[in-house]
Amino acid sequence: MNRVRLLLVLVVALFAGGGLAAGTYNYLRNVPVKTVSMPTRPVVVARANLALGSELRADDLATSQWPEGSVPEGAFSDPSQLVGRGLISAVVQHEPILPGKLASKEAGSGLPPIIPAGKRAVSVKVNEVIGVAGYVLPGTIVDVVATASPTSQPQDMTSKIVLTQVPVLTAGTRMEQDGKDGKPMQVTVVTLLVTPEESERLALASTEGKIQLALRNPMDPSAPPTPGVQPGVLLGRVGAPAPRTSRPTARPAAPQAAPAPPTIEIIRGDKRERTVVG
Repeated sequence: MNRVRLLLVLVVALFAGGGLAAGTYNYLRNVPVKTVSMPTRPVVVARANLALGSELRADDLATSQWPEGSVPEGAFSDPSQLVGRGLISAVVQHEPILPGKLASKEAGSGLPPIIPAGKRAVSVKVNEVIGVAGYVLPGTIVDVVATASPTSQPQDMTSKIVLTQVPVLTAGTRMEQDGKDGKPMQVTVVTLLVTPEESERLALASTEGKIQLALRNPMDPSAPPTPGVQPGVLLGRVGAPAPRTSRPTARPAAPQAAPAPPTIEIIRGDKRERTVVG
């Protein structure tokens, strides 16, 4: 009898718990959800990563809804306003296109719009060694080392840093015709951003000698002056002290003082006197 009562109590408890759980679940499902509407504005963003100097096309742009209070200043809302404009800075995917990243409408696209006032873009041919094994990329900072001889004599060949802290605008390859057999060959070209005076030095260094790019840390502003190095200094043949060939001379002996004559000391009471013998 006790077992039957215990079983009935258990069944009643299960039904009561299940009914309570079902009621709670249905109540939570039917509770109205309060939604807060936030005003938004369309913002033109990049559909994909866009490189520096790219000309914007309709396929490169998309529109995204941004909260009105978070829209960047100067953001565009219509993609047609940007078609045909050039980028003076690289843009990543989903980044808003802002006026500070665009060239003027008259400037067009490509490399010219990204050259600041008072600067020049100079391209030089490099190989894997000169280009630091491919680590010279757009945005990196390099020093230019020139090797040339002012007298056309091998012993006067000098290597010296002629330009420091030069920004790299572009780095890529192009096809040129080989001067020997006329076959097309792939040439790596690096474009550097320099001043007019630096462009003259770079042109002279690349035509009268050889140049080497030295990759540097962009956070390092130091530019210590260097005297340059020549083959004689590099091999230790210049600047070494000359060997001594003369024999050391003996110092003359100092003249000896004459010996003092012998004397006799005579004591008489409290008096003393010395007398020279002979």
